[in-house]
Amino acid sequence: MSLGFYFDGTRCMSCKVCQVSCKDRFDLQKPGPKPRRVTLFEKGTFPNTAMSFLSVSCNHCESPACAANCPTGAMYKDEDGTVQHDDEACIGCQTCVKACPYEAPQYVEDWNIVTKCDTCRPLREAGELPVCVASCPLRALDFGEMDDLRAKYGDGLVSAAPFMPAADTTTPNLLMKLRETSLDGDFHEITL
Repeated sequence: MSLGFYFDGTRCMSCKVCQVSCKDRFDLQKPGPKPRRVTLFEKGTFPNTAMSFLSVSCNHCESPACAANCPTGAMYKDEDGTVQHDDEACIGCQTCVKACPYEAPQYVEDWNIVTKCDTCRPLREAGELPVCVASCPLRALDFGEMDDLRAKYGDGLVSAAPFMPAADTTTPNLLMKLRETSLDGDFHEITL
């Protein structure tokens, strides 16, 4: 079984509700670590410009570099296919932070440990959706078994984009529906 996220970039308006609800669930009130991040990218010059949004957290990869490089086993691949983090085993060395191409594990200085998306496992075990999925006002996010997500959302889904690391290294459990303009070109991150 492989669980993962679906992101619809044609629906996302970069409201960042998913990011805020995730930070709230983890009680990360200060600026800094964001287990789910919404990022804006642009390309071109006027009048030929394009913008793309990306909402991403841990991709719960098939071959997670974070888990492979964690010296204590604090970062591990669970039996449900998600990548989990054991706060008690974490020594704050940040090896996982450096290893992950997606910047999913993030160091929390006040706690001297790393945090990352756990797919809201306690909520899922209670029959609820991850907070990012439940809070998205435009339903641009979903979570579930990868085969079910593929069947639900159809063809044309991708696991990487020009503004992301290549998917072949870790094989992320992420499916995205992106605008056609998001699939080619030289994008760069912007802050509005």
